[in-house]
Amino acid sequence: MKRPLMIVIGFFFLIVLVIPSLIVLPFSSSSKSEAQTEKKPQQKAMTVSKAQDLAVPVSVYRSATQKVDKLQLRDYLIGVVASEMPADFNIEALKAQALTARTYIVRRLVDKDDLGDSAGNAVVGDTTAYQVFKSNDELKKVWGKDYAWKIKKIEKAVDDTADQIITYKDEPITASFFSTSNGQTENAEDYWSNPIPYLKSVSSPWDIGTPKYKQTISKPVTTVQEKLGVTLNAEDGPIGTNKKLTEGKQIASIVIGGKTFTGRDVREKLGLASADFTMERKGDMILITTKGNGHGVGMSQYGANGMAEDGKTDEQIVKHYYKGVKIEKAEPFLNKMTAKK
Repeated sequence: MKRPLMIVIGFFFLIVLVIPSLIVLPFSSSSKSEAQTEKKPQQKAMTVSKAQDLAVPVSVYRSATQKVDKLQLRDYLIGVVASEMPADFNIEALKAQALTARTYIVRRLVDKDDLGDSAGNAVVGDTTAYQVFKSNDELKKVWGKDYAWKIKKIEKAVDDTADQIITYKDEPITASFFSTSNGQTENAEDYWSNPIPYLKSVSSPWDIGTPKYKQTISKPVTTVQEKLGVTLNAEDGPIGTNKKLTEGKQIASIVIGGKTFTGRDVREKLGLASADFTMERKGDMILITTKGNGHGVGMSQYGANGMAEDGKTDEQIVKHYYKGVKIEKAEPFLNKMTAKK
């Protein structure tokens, strides 16, 4: 009697434990397979996008050697982002910078801009007149022992945005950027001659209190008079009257020594950090205090980093500083360029 009872009990456990496992197993395997299948297209897309950057040639005129370096787009972008924005900035800010850098060069490629025969028909230079670019070897010298982690972070910013540019009405934008705002950015027409619909003044409170937000310098009275072509009053005190401001709170116009200047005029003639300035005479010296650093049009780099530290993504940063834009693939624009050749 005991042996048949044991057989029955064993059979019962077989039904309860083994059979449900056999039923679940095919579904578990299927789920795992589906999850792996879902990941593969994303990984493939990332590879294709990076390959697109690697496939695009960029010729860069090197000002120091007066020669042209022929690079892959990815290498060019790494050299630009590394030169234009501190590597210790938040990765989302660096990605926003990578988007502006790629947009800038794609626009030049599509428009077939070059520097002429004297520069070997290079499409771009390596100075602030274009985008600052440093080679890998130059970055090693600049960064020293920090090179490994900094270059890895810059590469990630470039690769995470591979094949992406900023567009407005289906065209690459003029991706203007600068260091630090005075708390607001400028309308394009308030610094340059023409309005640009996506380059409008926006609030940028993240800049306030950052390293380049405010500075005071002094210049000899004789230097200021010579640079501006004016004669200043001998008395101590504030300089400049009839001051008018732009929407971005920089100086639109100001009268100094009886002559009317734009804020940009004064900034460029005196080499000031921005066109938001005050001037005061003290004896034989002029004290000049500025807020912000740069022309103020487009994306503020310190503002972008502040937004990133607040949890904003590269796309949110870009769409804050450039109004009404989209982030789209660069490939169709580059294909058009190739088709025209």
